Amino acid sequence: MSTDTSAATEVGSYFVSNYPPFSLWQREYVSEIHSAFEAEPDRTVPLGLYIHIPFCRKRCKFCYFRVYTNQNAKAIERYVEALAREVQLLSELRGVKGRSLKFVYFGGGTPSYLSSRQLRFLREELSRSVTWDNADEVTFECEPGTLNEEKVKTLRDIGVTRISLGVENFDDAILEANGRAHHAPEVYKAYDWIQSAGFPQVNIDLIAGMIGETDENWTKCVAEARKLAPDNITIYQMELPHNTLISKEMKELGVTSPIANWDTKRRWVNEAYDTLALDGYRASSGNELIKNPATDHFVYRDNVWRGCDLLAAGVSSFGHFQGVHYQNLDQIEEYLTTVEGGELPVNRALRPTPHQMLIREFVLLMKEGHVSAGQFREKFGVDVLEEFAEPLANQQAKGYLNVEGDEIVLTRKGLLQVDTLLTEYFEPEHRSVRYT
Repeated sequence: MSTDTSAATEVGSYFVSNYPPFSLWQREYVSEIHSAFEAEPDRTVPLGLYIHIPFCRKRCKFCYFRVYTNQNAKAIERYVEALAREVQLLSELRGVKGRSLKFVYFGGGTPSYLSSRQLRFLREELSRSVTWDNADEVTFECEPGTLNEEKVKTLRDIGVTRISLGVENFDDAILEANGRAHHAPEVYKAYDWIQSAGFPQVNIDLIAGMIGETDENWTKCVAEARKLAPDNITIYQMELPHNTLISKEMKELGVTSPIANWDTKRRWVNEAYDTLALDGYRASSGNELIKNPATDHFVYRDNVWRGCDLLAAGVSSFGHFQGVHYQNLDQIEEYLTTVEGGELPVNRALRPTPHQMLIREFVLLMKEGHVSAGQFREKFGVDVLEEFAEPLANQQAKGYLNVEGDEIVLTRKGLLQVDTLLTEYFEPEHRSVRYT
């Protein structure tokens, strides 16, 4: 990735969420995850569950996830039953049995595509093998146009504690140009229902640099977000991984990038940080702002970035268990038939080396803007100030971070483009490989 701040947003830009790169995970290593599942667990390690709901009303032009549109109730019911069966299979494994879930994350796709009846059925089926009654956090992603008052109450009833509402933008023309299924009026209705239901944590997502974005509109979006005043605000800078509709059009038609350049996107996010600070928001990562550090925690992120055990459920879902990365089958029919046949649907895996696990945790915590070298000495027996002395010195010289005693602290400049900095900490052979 280029660190040229004025560079156009071209195909291949990406958000670092794991290490080693996903392109190195292979089917030939699947035996590694089965060995990890059957090993006696370290019960001090937190356990989480990620549940992928791959259904959407429309496919957004910038989406790079495995999603399916226009699915009928029968198809969804079959998928929900398969999810419950997969979670049952996971719960019976030696490495999982008897452990409590610290958090659950319903991601998509669009989890809120499911009806109230389907949501209650899913909770009922899953409860035969797992419970999240005592979990610290249950996050549920929602698309505003899929919600109604009954469904929001259902989410509260089934134990959801953190709602993440995919607002993205407040301008209907921009939402339509980017393939979003909802319109702005649906955001406000959904938000009222969410507030009335009394969820402990509410997050909204915005995206800087959508097709058609302007200075004037971005300023308006930030102003509207301030009016809603959620507990958390996540701001993504539009990227273009290879498998988005926008990327496909650019490659097939030879058109230039319709996305704002990186310099513009970072300026917009910087302005948002400054404006939202007036209401008491502060950055908890390069993407997330929180209002109250004492109460606003993203338990899923905090644990996943620190190497917890994460069970993956659903088509194409990613997990990490007892030192092994893995991903499920990424075609829905193959996923369904495999689970219905009583087998775990793992597609590919990788057991990182201890050094690679050190790098993974270091680069992910860099995204929080602050890394304590002492924590790494204690956990990995490695002094990261020595291990990464060269990239740290280079990035300090360029104004991206400061090393203050034992602490590495990113500047605002560094935080706004942290993903471009992280490959310098990768092992040399991974710095230029395709990420996914």
